[in-house]
Amino acid sequence: MQNQTESIARLLQRWRDGDSDALERLLPLVYADLRRIAASVLRGSSGHATLQTTALVHEVLLRLLGRAPADFSDGAHLLNASARIMRQILVDRARAAGAEKRGGTWLRDDFAEALELPIPDGTDLAALDDALNELESVDQRMSQVVELRFFVGLSVEEIAGTLGITARTANRDWVAARSWLKQRLEA
Repeated sequence: MQNQTESIARLLQRWRDGDSDALERLLPLVYADLRRIAASVLRGSSGHATLQTTALVHEVLLRLLGRAPADFSDGAHLLNASARIMRQILVDRARAAGAEKRGGTWLRDDFAEALELPIPDGTDLAALDDALNELESVDQRMSQVVELRFFVGLSVEEIAGTLGITARTANRDWVAARSWLKQRLEA
């Protein structure tokens, strides 16, 4: 057992030093321990019936391999870090499941988006054009935002990129311009 512990520590050091063969030799030595920890973690937490021990171990290994070799002092340190990663995986899964129950993939409408300037059929486009010309004389950028958003159909982020302004500024201009135009068109 002590020989295996020394071997794991030596392989961890070689892995940190950039030896990929060391990692290939290290994984079989710790795989059984990782499976044991994963089985224990899965037994101790409810709601993960669809996750198998092997899948959890492989996810941990992928996360470990996906980053630079960590400074593990010994096999116990590696296993403790792996247990922490397992816990994070299970917490992430639980949060995702909870989010799904509460409409996790639904997109919320921004309040400003809900106030879109309605241009119903029969709108006097000549009056709209006059109002846009008047807005342009007051604030040229706001007029450009309206043109890009309303007539071209760009998103606020795309408008910001086109005009070289922040998305927040573009959104603020869009909200102000819509309000301004509504007042002019209703008058």
